[in-house]
Amino acid sequence: MSKKGGGGSHGGAWKVAYADFVTAMMALFMVLWITSQDKEILFATSQYFKKPFTALTDRSVGVMTGKDGGSQGEDKNRETATAANLAFLNALAKELNRMLNVNDVSQENPVDVEVTSDGLKVTLYDRNKQPLFEKNTANLTPWGKFALQTLAWLIDRNRLHVIIDGHVAAGTVMPTKEYGLWELTADRANTARRLLEVYAVSSDKIERVAGYAATRPLPHLPPTSESNQRLTVSLAVN
Repeated sequence: MSKKGGGGSHGGAWKVAYADFVTAMMALFMVLWITSQDKEILFATSQYFKKPFTALTDRSVGVMTGKDGGSQGEDKNRETATAANLAFLNALAKELNRMLNVNDVSQENPVDVEVTSDGLKVTLYDRNKQPLFEKNTANLTPWGKFALQTLAWLIDRNRLHVIIDGHVAAGTVMPTKEYGLWELTADRANTARRLLEVYAVSSDKIERVAGYAATRPLPHLPPTSESNQRLTVSLAVN
């Protein structure tokens, strides 16, 4: 009986060895994948594991003097943190452009991704050639659903905080007086929020949802410009 018990004990050892082997292979795969990325992503990844999601704030931008900002060592740490955050945000912007297949050179892109002091500002344009919503409604087109699903994946993966703002161009005519531009932009922003939550974005990550009608046109463009037909999704890492 003791011999049989000993065989049972040794019989489970292969499972431990196999688990160690699988873990080692996964670690090797991750190392190979990371080392194949460009320098910007490599730097952002290394900084992420050191200090994940350190917020980039206005106070951390620029060089602070030793007299007002503390020791030179503290200043150096702030500069390093700023560079790490910028690299991380630029890597996120590049990844989003890649997933949405956006050409940065074209002036008629359906998406614009901008790195800000707080995170990313993603503008989804509702252009006639590639509409985000069905005309004068809050119903998303297939492209609109794809764009928001892609955003949801990025938000959930990086635990980003979200602000959603809806805008339309001046002169937009609605079918009825009872449903105007304020209602339309607010409903579009809420439609985007609901879809993000469907695709796994936690509701506590949504900080604001608002519709601005035609009151906030883009600078240097006429209020009636098609580019003012847009949904703005601001993503913050803090």
